[in-house]
Amino acid sequence: MNQIRLKINGQEYTVPKEWTILKAAQNNGIFIPTLCYEEGLPIFGGCRLCVVEVKGARKLLAACATPVEEGMEIQTESERVVEARREILRLLIANHDLRCLTCPRNGDCRLQDYCYRYQVEDTPYKDGEKQVFPIDDTNPFFIRDYGRCIKCGKCVAICAEVNGAHVYDFMGRGIQTKVTSAYDDPLQETTCTACGMCVNVCPVAALVEKSSLWQGRHWEIRKVQTTCSYCGVGCQLFLKVRDNRIVGVTGDKAGPNQGHLCAKGQFGWDYVHSPDRLTRPLLRKNGELVPVSWEEALDFAASSLRDILQRRGGQAIAGLASAKCTNEENYLFQKLMRTALNTNHIDHCARL
Repeated sequence: MNQIRLKINGQEYTVPKEWTILKAAQNNGIFIPTLCYEEGLPIFGGCRLCVVEVKGARKLLAACATPVEEGMEIQTESERVVEARREILRLLIANHDLRCLTCPRNGDCRLQDYCYRYQVEDTPYKDGEKQVFPIDDTNPFFIRDYGRCIKCGKCVAICAEVNGAHVYDFMGRGIQTKVTSAYDDPLQETTCTACGMCVNVCPVAALVEKSSLWQGRHWEIRKVQTTCSYCGVGCQLFLKVRDNRIVGVTGDKAGPNQGHLCAKGQFGWDYVHSPDRLTRPLLRKNGELVPVSWEEALDFAASSLRDILQRRGGQAIAGLASAKCTNEENYLFQKLMRTALNTNHIDHCARL
C-alpha cells in the first residue's frame, strides 16, 4: 500500500506515503509559504514559515520536513498558524533592509509577498540590537547585500549539493550570523565557479546580478525563453529583456539543465550588445577590412573556395563549426564540407 489518506483543511486527499505535508499540499493546489525550501535541495527547515497545525500534535510542524501519515488532519491557515507566520515575518524584517522602493527585487520578493499576504506592516522589534554588514561588491558578476539576507540557507545548499563547490556557510552566532565564505574571504579567492546558482535561488535581494541593477522593475522586464549559445548541452534559460536589451538571465527548470547554468550561460551574454560585435561582413581590400554586402561577401567566399578546390583539391580546405549554432546548422555545415567541398577536415570549438 503506497498511498495514504489524509485531510487538509477539511478536504480528504490520497497521496503517496513518502511525501511530506508540503508536497501533498502543493500537488493539490494548497498554498503553504516557504522561504528556505527549494525542490531538489536537502530539507533545511530553518525559516519555519511553512508551519501547519496537525490534529493531535503538541506544536506546529514544519510542512517541508514532516512526512504524511495515514489519517492526518492538517490545517494550513488556522488562526494559530497565521499568527505564528506573522510573528516569524516580524522577526525577519526586524533586521532587514526595508528600502523596498529601490530594492532590485521589489515586486519579485517572497518576503514582500508574504508580508502583504499576512498583513505584516511593521515589527515591534525594530528598536532591538541590529548588526549592519557592508555590501560586498568585489565580485565582478553580483553583489552580496547582507542587510537583505534572511539566512534561508539556499545558497549554502545549492553551492554544496548541486555545484559541489562548498563556497558558502554560516558564520557567527545569533545577531552576528551571516552567510559567507570560509574565513570571510572574497569569492574570487575561493572555489567559486561564478555559476550564479546562488543568485537564482535567493528569494530576496541578498544576491543580485550587477547587470540588472537599476535596469528596470520586475513588471517592466519580460522573459524570453531560449537556448544557451555556448555549447552543445542545450541548457534552457530565460533572458530578462527590457527595451530589447538583455539585462539578466535565469535558468529554466523545465530544461535538461534543471534551471542550473554555468558561468558562461549565467553571465557571459554581454557580447550580444558589445560595440565590438560584427554586424556586417568584412572583406579585405588593399590590405584593409571594409564592410561589404552579404551578397558580395558570399560571392567572394564561394568563388575562392571553388578556386582552391579546383587547384588543390578538398584536402586543402578545412572548416571550424561553432557551438553558437544549432545542431541542425552544424549538421548542414559538415554536409557542405563533406559533399560539396570533398573534405573531412572539420572541427568544432566545443570540448565536452
